Amino acid sequence: MDVEEVAEELYGLRPAEFVAARDTYVARARAAKDARAAKAVAALRRPSIAAWAANRLARQRQREAQQFLALGTTLREAHRTLDAEQLRAAGAQRQELIAALARTAAALAGEAGLSVSDTVQHEIEQTLHAVLADREVAEQWARGRLVRTPEAAVGFPAVAPEAVPPRRPPVPPPAETAGASGAGTAEGRAERRGHAGEGDEPTGAVGRSAAGRKSARGGDARRRHALERARTEAGEADGDVARRERELAGAREARQAAVEEADSSAERVGRLERELHAARRARQEARTAATAAGKDVTAAEHALREARRVAAQKARALQDLERRDGA
Repeated sequence: MDVEEVAEELYGLRPAEFVAARDTYVARARAAKDARAAKAVAALRRPSIAAWAANRLARQRQREAQQFLALGTTLREAHRTLDAEQLRAAGAQRQELIAALARTAAALAGEAGLSVSDTVQHEIEQTLHAVLADREVAEQWARGRLVRTPEAAVGFPAVAPEAVPPRRPPVPPPAETAGASGAGTAEGRAERRGHAGEGDEPTGAVGRSAAGRKSARGGDARRRHALERARTEAGEADGDVARRERELAGAREARQAAVEEADSSAERVGRLERELHAARRARQEARTAATAAGKDVTAAEHALREARRVAAQKARALQDLERRDGA
């Protein structure tokens, strides 16, 4: 059994058809003594309605899906390199495109006979956000194999201006050597002093300039401190988001497992009810047959007694004839 072909077929079915079709393939693999295929197919999980709708979008709108995947590659690379221009260019079309694709997915689900609620619509949009943000999710979606709404990052955070690497100021050319400029000689110092009155700042102005530079350095230090504190707080917030996402993922997995177990139990109940109905019908038929057979036994017993009575009469008549003939 080709597990890949089976998976391709199963994930193209509606969610309500998935479990029964999967179990049929598992039974076939076991009947064929193909334990590997049976185990692999049994491990396939039924997709949620939102994941199925997103998968259907990727399967039936391949051109739009490829364009969307390309946008995700651009965004992930831009965030990795903090390319602000790329982020602005790609991010501008992100939300509008996601909303449009989610509506298309809902329409495709409707064509297949499944109505999409507002909650499911939101989960489809969340799935598409994750496709952009997570390469592994993107790969699963491209194959039409998503099982549930991804719990990882559902979008890209806005990039603050201070997070974009600043442009470095041009490096000034190295100062001329003391010997060439005269800066290190007495003549050079005297020359600079001699030119002080020709446009250089007076001593008081030099002091004020130095104080201004010191104040600017203090302001830079405060800004750096504020930036570091903001980064620490942002990191803590990201950690809290990741923790909540893990909790949500666990809850969704538990819900998915419960839904699958409920479906499996319902199928077992249905099968047992059908077997019980068949057994009851067979029991009734057996009782009817037993009643008919009982009547036949009673009739046979009566016929036997009658035959024995007639046989006894004939035997006595024969004996009487034999005695008369001997006399």
